[in-house]
Amino acid sequence: MPESGEAATAPASAAPEEDRTAPERAVLRRALRDTGLLLAALAVLGVGVGALVAGTPGVWGALVGVGIAAFFSGTTIWSMLRTVGAPPTQMAVFVMGAWLVKIVVLVGVLALLRGQDFYSREVLMVVLLVGVVGSALLDYRAVARGRVPYVQP
Repeated sequence: MPESGEAATAPASAAPEEDRTAPERAVLRRALRDTGLLLAALAVLGVGVGALVAGTPGVWGALVGVGIAAFFSGTTIWSMLRTVGAPPTQMAVFVMGAWLVKIVVLVGVLALLRGQDFYSREVLMVVLLVGVVGSALLDYRAVARGRVPYVQP
């Protein structure tokens, strides 16, 4: 029994939800970190190559491309991280809702950019393609190398 003024502690066997989902969260945090590093490197490289290829419009094209790639990649990983441990239907609704929001935002951004001449379309598309495909490959690598048990004890 605890003495007066001391709080009773929970038994060690009572594992909170965070402990059960720790391996999945670690995989998703790794994917988020790796994607952030990829996009930072892509921003530096894209701005440099964009400036050489198309001047100032190339720089803007690279920056817009990295921004869109970051939004797409980040929201996917964020929605998965947010729903780790949730029931499958709740996770599916959240992830599909995030996907729908991404599509609406993409269409909106592309509509705003249509007819603008401050950026290079070619640089934007190349940077966006490299960012999204690279992010998907990094997500795959994080999951393939992740140490997630098939069965929770």
